[in-house]
Amino acid sequence: MNRPLVVISALVLLIITSAIAGLSFGPLELTNNEIFQCVLFNCANEITDMVIWQVRVPRVLVALVAGMGLAIAGAILQNTTRNPLADPYLFGIVSGAGLGATIANLVLSHELSIALPLAAFLGALFAITIVVLIANVLQRMEQLLLAGVAVSFMLAAITQFILYFGEPFATNRVIFWLMGSLSRVEMSNFYVITGVLVISLIVITALHRQIDALLLGDESAASLGVNVNRLRLLMLGLCAALTATIVAYCGGIGFVGLMIPHIVRQIIGVTTLKLVIGSALIGGSFLIWVDIIARSALSNAEIPIGIITSALGSIFFLFIMVRSKNTR
Repeated sequence: MNRPLVVISALVLLIITSAIAGLSFGPLELTNNEIFQCVLFNCANEITDMVIWQVRVPRVLVALVAGMGLAIAGAILQNTTRNPLADPYLFGIVSGAGLGATIANLVLSHELSIALPLAAFLGALFAITIVVLIANVLQRMEQLLLAGVAVSFMLAAITQFILYFGEPFATNRVIFWLMGSLSRVEMSNFYVITGVLVISLIVITALHRQIDALLLGDESAASLGVNVNRLRLLMLGLCAALTATIVAYCGGIGFVGLMIPHIVRQIIGVTTLKLVIGSALIGGSFLIWVDIIARSALSNAEIPIGIITSALGSIFFLFIMVRSKNTR
């Protein structure tokens, strides 16, 4: 039997189980029968209907596509740069998107539905442009990650400077948002993220063989007819757009793109299509469970999901370092 197919089938089942769990957990206790009746549009009362369809369903669906998008972005960044530590968070994309969205949040009090993702995308594009320019000046594309970390700190400092002089109420709102949260997501956010995710998947699927060629090295890829620089820039722009859209609605969620692709490589494979499919399925399930923990761990408060993913990511980062030392 085809092992990758079996694994992918198991991961699809995991997503279904995670989604059901996401509808079950929360401050308001609901029985499985009440949830099932609501899914069939036959809720017992208006409160249950509101909790399921206006709160939990949007959160589960947005967590699903956001986890997929961040994991896919990390997988593509790692394959195109041949750096296993590449991640939208470490690459400066999240900080750039956060800066753009922060400016939009503080300057525009209304009509944020379009302005927020656009500002986040422009910020992410600005960040990735600086990173690529620095790498080109150094004439070493392998320095992309280090340049990304430096740009990430710089843009985070600018964001904090703006918040320091901002209006207190707006500043508090932005600070909570920057820590990552799904508490205010709506179904319209799910549709926007899904649209960008689908477009990204179509482009990646069309170019997956060329991306695989990059794993052999720039010279080998060029000898196979791949325009290395153009392909890498296209993938960086695609990851920036995908990450920026997610950050615009969900805030700063770090290390998902670092952890998930590493796990997928161990159980499915390293080629682009396998890696992207596995990362999408595990990433979606992972963020659903992180959100469940965020809204269920404390009885009277909600933990920002960015805090949880960063804590897990830092431990995972140290694990990778120790493992790489032991395999030398």
